[in-house]
Amino acid sequence: MQMLYALGGVDDQLTLHAIDPTVWRDRPDPWMARLCYALALLVEPLRNPAALLGSRLIQLTEGAGPRDLAALATPDEVTDLIAMRDLARETLLPALAGQPGESGPTFAGSEDLHAYADLIVDGLLLDIKAGQGGSPRKDGTRTMSLSRPDLDQLLGYALLDYPDEYALHSVGYYLARYGTLITWPLVDLCAELAGHPIALPDAHAAFRQVLREELPAYWTRIGRHEASPSSPATGAIQFDLPPKPTRKHSSAI
Repeated sequence: MQMLYALGGVDDQLTLHAIDPTVWRDRPDPWMARLCYALALLVEPLRNPAALLGSRLIQLTEGAGPRDLAALATPDEVTDLIAMRDLARETLLPALAGQPGESGPTFAGSEDLHAYADLIVDGLLLDIKAGQGGSPRKDGTRTMSLSRPDLDQLLGYALLDYPDEYALHSVGYYLARYGTLITWPLVDLCAELAGHPIALPDAHAAFRQVLREELPAYWTRIGRHEASPSSPATGAIQFDLPPKPTRKHSSAI
C-alpha cells in the first residue's frame, strides 16, 4: 500500500487512481525496472493466490517498505528487464505505434474465470511471453512450442469479451526476449483449432453459457475439489526463434 500511495495509485481515502508512468520518465532505468518487478510481484497473487507460497514477497519482514520490496529484484533481473524494454522499443512499438491500446484489459466475463489479458491494441489481443524457448542450437537459434493449452488460454481471453466491446479481430503473442510478434486472425485460429468454421457471436454466447451455467452445475455435481478428467492436448504450434539478443548491462540501484 505504501508503494501504491507513493506512486499516486491510492489516496488518503484509499480511493484507487490510475498511475501515470510519464511522471517517472526521468527516473533511471534500474529504478523503473525494480518498480515494475515489485508491481509484478504484487499482482501475481491476485491472479493466482497459490503463487504466494513461492513468491519472494514472503521474504519481506514486518515493517518492510517500498525500498525493501524493490530490492527483491536481483541485478541480473534488473538488467534483463531493461534489455526486454529496449528490444520492445525496437520491435513491438513500431508495429503498434499510433493505434489505440489498453494494458491489462478486463472483459465482461473476466470475473467468470478471474482472467485478465495483457494488452489490446486496435482490436489485436496480445499475450506477452518471456520464456527462454528450447535449448539453443549452434547458431544461437531456438525452437519454441505453443501448446494447445496456451492457445486455448489466448482464445479464452478473446471469448470472454461477450458483447464484443473491444471488437477483437486478431490475437497473438509477443515473445519479449526475442522481439518476435506472432498474430493470427481470430476467426482463422478458432476455425483451425475447432476443425470447422466458427461464427464469433455464437462462440461468445456458447462460452458465456458454459462458464455461467454449465460449469457451476458441473462443479456442484462432482465436487469442486475433485480433479476432473482431462483429455490429451493436441494442436501445438512449433516455430523457430532468432538468436537471443545480447543484453546491455546496467548498474542496479
